[in-house]
Amino acid sequence: MIKYYNRKTKDYEIEKVAGEKYLNWTYSSPVGMTLLEALIKKKAFSSLYGWYLDRGLSKRKIKNFINEFNLDMSITEKSEKDYTSFNDFFYRKLKAHARPIDINKNSVVSLGDGKLYAYESIDMNNLVQVKGFTYSLKELIKDDKIAQKYDKGTCLILRLCPTDYHRFHFIDAGTCGETVKINGAYYSVNPVALQKVEKLFCENKREWSTFHSDNLGDVLYVEVGATCVGSIIQTYTPYERVKKGEEKGYFKFGGSTVILFFEPNKIKIDKDIIEQTNKGIETYVLMGEKIGSIKGFV
Repeated sequence: MIKYYNRKTKDYEIEKVAGEKYLNWTYSSPVGMTLLEALIKKKAFSSLYGWYLDRGLSKRKIKNFINEFNLDMSITEKSEKDYTSFNDFFYRKLKAHARPIDINKNSVVSLGDGKLYAYESIDMNNLVQVKGFTYSLKELIKDDKIAQKYDKGTCLILRLCPTDYHRFHFIDAGTCGETVKINGAYYSVNPVALQKVEKLFCENKREWSTFHSDNLGDVLYVEVGATCVGSIIQTYTPYERVKKGEEKGYFKFGGSTVILFFEPNKIKIDKDIIEQTNKGIETYVLMGEKIGSIKGFV
C-alpha cells in the first residue's frame, strides 16, 4: 500500500498500482527475486515487452487500462480509437490547457506529473533513496566534477507511475547540453522495489544532462529507466533555446523517475512538500504546478 499526499484536498490517498500483485510477488518472494535477477531486470526482457507494446496488437490493452484507472481522456490530444499501439497511448500528449504552467518568473514548477520527494541542503555522498537506503551523486552520474557543484543544494525526485502522463518538461527558459547515457538494469522504481534494492537508481539505466537555466543556475536532469521501459526518448535539441514548460522528452511504457539537482542557494521548496518528505511521504504534483520559489523572491 502506497500512501501519498494530495495538495488540493490536503489529505492522504492510496495509490492504485498497475500490476500490484505481480510487483509485490516479484520483490517479496524468494522465487520472484530469483526471477527478477535472472530475467526481469535484464534489458532483453524490457526490450521484448516494449517491442510488443509498439505493435498494433497491443491496442486491445488500452480500453481496459483507461477504465481500470479512470483516466481522463477529455484532456488528451487524440481520442482512444486513434492510438496505433499501447505505447502510442502510454506517452500520449495532452491538450495545451490541460497543464497550465505557472508563468511567474519567481516560481519553480514541476517538470511533470507524479509523486514528489524534495530534499534541501543535500549531502551528495548520502542521497536518500528511501529510509535506510542511500546513494551518492557521483555513483549516479559517474562524473565527480559535475557532482561536486550540487553539494548542499536541492534534490527533487519525481516518480511517474504507469498511470501518469509520461512526458517531462523544462522548468525554466534556457539551453540544455548533450545527454549522457549510462547503461544499467531495469528494476522497478516503485517504492516496493526501492525498499528491496540498494542503490537502485545507480543500478538502473539512466541518462543525464545539464540544463543551463536563465533563472535557476545549472540544473542537473537525471532520467531513470525502469522495468519494461523500452526507451527514454529525448525530444529536445541540445544547446537550442527552450521556453519554460517546453517538452524535454518522454518515457515509453513503465513507471519511471526524473531526479533534479539544483546548486546551493538557488531555490526554496514549498513547505508542505518538505513536511511530507520528512514524514517519508510523496506529494502528488502536476506538470507546470508551482512547487517552490527562487531564493531572493521567497
